[in-house]
Amino acid sequence: MRHPIRSNNLTPPRNARAGSRKRRVLPNGSGPFTGKVPGSSRPRKPVVLVVDGDRESLRHLRRELRKRYGGDYRVACAGSGREAIVRLRRFEANGDDVALVLAERGMPGISGTELLARVGRVHPTAKRALLVAWGDRAAAGSILRSMSLGHIDYYVNKPWGETDERFHRTVAEFLYDWAKDRMPKFEEIRIVGEQWSPRSHELRDLLGRNGVLHTFHHADSPEGRELLAEVGHGPDRLPVLVLFDGQVLVDPSNSEIADACGVNPTLEKSRFDLVVIGAGPAGLAAAANGASEGLDTLIVEGEAIGGQAGTSSLIRNYPGFPSGIGGAELARRAAEQAWLFGGTFLFMRRVTGLRRAGDEVVVSLSCGQEVTARAVVVATGASYRRLGIPSLEALRGAGVFYGAAVSEAQAMEGREVYVVGAGNSAGQAAMHLSKYASRVTILARGASLETSMSEYLIREIGASENVEVRLETRVAGGGGRARLERLVLEDSRSGRNETVPAAGLFVLIGAEPHTAWLPEGIERDEGGYLITGADFSRYGLPRRGWHVERPPLLMETSMQGVFAVGDVRHGSVKRVASAVGEGSIAVQMVHEYLGSVRRERSREPRSEQPAAEGKGASDEGAMSATA
Repeated sequence: MRHPIRSNNLTPPRNARAGSRKRRVLPNGSGPFTGKVPGSSRPRKPVVLVVDGDRESLRHLRRELRKRYGGDYRVACAGSGREAIVRLRRFEANGDDVALVLAERGMPGISGTELLARVGRVHPTAKRALLVAWGDRAAAGSILRSMSLGHIDYYVNKPWGETDERFHRTVAEFLYDWAKDRMPKFEEIRIVGEQWSPRSHELRDLLGRNGVLHTFHHADSPEGRELLAEVGHGPDRLPVLVLFDGQVLVDPSNSEIADACGVNPTLEKSRFDLVVIGAGPAGLAAAANGASEGLDTLIVEGEAIGGQAGTSSLIRNYPGFPSGIGGAELARRAAEQAWLFGGTFLFMRRVTGLRRAGDEVVVSLSCGQEVTARAVVVATGASYRRLGIPSLEALRGAGVFYGAAVSEAQAMEGREVYVVGAGNSAGQAAMHLSKYASRVTILARGASLETSMSEYLIREIGASENVEVRLETRVAGGGGRARLERLVLEDSRSGRNETVPAAGLFVLIGAEPHTAWLPEGIERDEGGYLITGADFSRYGLPRRGWHVERPPLLMETSMQGVFAVGDVRHGSVKRVASAVGEGSIAVQMVHEYLGSVRRERSREPRSEQPAAEGKGASDEGAMSATA
């Protein structure tokens, strides 16, 4: 059975076309990867560079690294920071990819921390780790300072003995993080389209956020023309998607792509204990907790797992990941947890309506189906607010992006890029884009970043050589022929306008909650956010549709049995960890709600109680907790 979450499963389904083949390609879609150094028969391997002034330690490190990784990586060594810089420049001149640099902290001359800071300027995508000897308590200050400035990704203790699995676990995690974006990869989907068309951008962003391995080829490129000829299509109707099993999709809808990839199950039943609407951090937490506690759970996601958080390149303040984790990776792991506990996922489908039917909620889907649930958790999140400038809205997907820093970063290589926003999402986007763009400028309307951005991000931005912050500045206009070429910036203090060249504008400001689809009976605040629980004491008890004596439970909306969590909820804290907490708490409120329904039923004549109908109708099963 194909994994419904990890759509990048490398095992072809049984009906894969016999002639289909796996092609190794560069992740930026520039064509087939030959695996050879140009002009040579020698295989190209990414470089792992280890730097240590202690010869015996360096020999031990080289032996351990070559033994474990020598088949796929070229392990290079340097005995000093100065020698390492010479080697790094040589790698750059030869076009070699540097995957990882390990540098000993206490080397004389150029120290390990100074060297790793320089590595970021020459090889910005390389992972950087400080080598620390066991028991070196003095290293703490260097680690904390370098991490806060973004000069290292983490630290690793030197290997102890011949086979130190703790050392290798850390090294392997570094190489995994580097390789998933840089190494040649299996193509699940090949796309041919116009580079700067909005639909091409939407597809790249959608597939990237969902973890679908894909490459994009411009229709006018040799690879694009070859692929179109191979499948018998011309460039008159784009985009064209070629799946690894031979299927060809011409200008497909998102739901058609999901169905072709086989990620959506055929719903064999229409009744669930819990339906979670939205697979962002809050929704995934609710799904994993609900499924783990015996609730038959359906998760409906209309776009991509992870929500806005899925577009974050690196989240460093989420508990349990001291070196940070990408938003999409965090979401993928949470989705897999929910699936392993028995949750059912429905992708590229939207919920179009909710209504009460007795003790249950009827959930209408965009595909025309309806399912019923004993309880519903709404976790539909919010979208970044639009700039509302017609000349820029016309270039959306053609240089103007809302979020999307991860999926479009490589296309910004060597270009001038602007990021609008002052929150953590904007800071994370700017730091990720700085690895590729020649310069990144953050535009903030306020006089400071301190009130809206985490301190660790402010320090990293301040230490970056190609990230600039312009306060009290807003985008007043801009334009370009086929794509973004310029912006008009207004200084709020002086009122003066300035026109600047720009290849990319990434907007990460404000939020517009996804609540327009909900019935009017579910009450909202002035901004459209859902009112829940104790907040009704301020807004008044639900004015209509509330037919029980009790007040709404924590996180319960004005429709009984319907809960709201995450960014869509009035008064929520806009942080990933907070959203995960809300999703987890909501499941406990669902249990409390189901218990109240059970108690109400017990007071009714037995003839009026509905007959049990499978797992989804079992109060006892639903209320059991296994974790």
